[in-house]
Amino acid sequence: MRKIYVSDFTLKELVSERKVPLLFREKTAIAKCIDNFGADAIELAEIKKVKEDTIVYRTIAFAVKNSAVAIPVGFTVDGIENAWNCIKDAVKPCLQIALPVSTVQMEYSYHVKDKKMIVKIAELCAAAKEKCADVEFVALDATRADADFVKEVCKTAVENGATAVTICDDAGISMPVEFSELIKAIKKECNVPVFVKVSDAINMAVAVATYAVMSGADGVKTAVTGKNVLRTDEFADIITVKGESLGISTSLQTTEIHRDIDAMLKSVSCDSLTESADSKDSDSKDVFLDSSSTLTQLSSAVSDLGYDLSDEDLGNVYKELLRVCNKKSGVGAKELEALVASSAMQVPSTYHVKSYTTTSGNLISAMANIILTKDGEEICGVSVGDGPIDAAFRAIESSIGFHYELDDFQVQAVTGGKESIGSSFVRLRSNGKLYSGNGISTDIVGASIRAYVNALNKIVFEEN
Repeated sequence: MRKIYVSDFTLKELVSERKVPLLFREKTAIAKCIDNFGADAIELAEIKKVKEDTIVYRTIAFAVKNSAVAIPVGFTVDGIENAWNCIKDAVKPCLQIALPVSTVQMEYSYHVKDKKMIVKIAELCAAAKEKCADVEFVALDATRADADFVKEVCKTAVENGATAVTICDDAGISMPVEFSELIKAIKKECNVPVFVKVSDAINMAVAVATYAVMSGADGVKTAVTGKNVLRTDEFADIITVKGESLGISTSLQTTEIHRDIDAMLKSVSCDSLTESADSKDSDSKDVFLDSSSTLTQLSSAVSDLGYDLSDEDLGNVYKELLRVCNKKSGVGAKELEALVASSAMQVPSTYHVKSYTTTSGNLISAMANIILTKDGEEICGVSVGDGPIDAAFRAIESSIGFHYELDDFQVQAVTGGKESIGSSFVRLRSNGKLYSGNGISTDIVGASIRAYVNALNKIVFEEN
């Protein structure tokens, strides 16, 4: 029984189809679902916005437990570094060199002739191989190209590091027999797995893919949904019914696919955004970011407030936004500024707050129990003090084994109302220098703890 590799490009398809970007949670939910029903690989769309896409794709790469994660590198060597940073933590990372091989597409999309395209493919494959063990060359629009040129390009890609090649019938013009003949020719030229991606433009995708597999293709590209795509559920059904007689199998879990696809698609929001999510008025008191806001919306809102955040800082602010929105409906401009002040730390965090517990009353001394993490290990501190905040600061000092002079400490409400967010400012003195930290929380004790740890991390970073 021959095992057929199935690579799912649903995420890539949805990105190209939708007028409105998928939400962060929608992308991760789709990736997890595809991983669960047995796809061998999950394909991501090419990077468009480096800051946002890097954060989202890193999260997806970490969340996927079984499937490979593949991403196109674009047309430049610089794109390889960006793509690699997105998927390097995946269980099975794969860099894709996806370029057209038909004359019309080469000249229209990239303004190059066939000889220059071969040189570019060789260059990109070699550079990608230096970063990643798995490099896939994807021959776009291959069925409208000269067959000999397609063979030459694929052979060049393999010689320069490609570990797999994909032949695409993007135009959907091939009949099963003629496409299978092309696959046979490519198999003779290349000693690596050959995959196929076919179009359903003339309702022949299942037949074309099946003939290609019967002719030696080692894998197919499918999608859960999309225009003119080989549907994952339809291909899974073919394998269920005819797989044994054809001597082929896949890792697809047909039952799980039919059970989970509808639920997965329902989880994808409609192509609309609320007016509040697109608000550009930084002085408005109306809520304009909530738990469903995307990183694009967050990045835009932060820019409107005058901040230019790094990838890590933007990710930290996004995490804090989601945390705060679990306790209240959303945040406005002033609250977002407080989130930026508390989360965009500009230095790597040595200490992280894992948990804290405080007790106080008019008949008992205030006590705090703080658990921090450092290099993955937990450190605990317990102390009493003059109030829960003083006890918390003393507990932090107990856990790290060092005392810093508290030069300034301020607490204020960012906004009014019963759901008001509290902001805390701490300034510590170390070796004569001052280090400030901000913290924000619906719990003022929590805000104060985060502010102290924020300042502490700045001290540790500079002194080490």
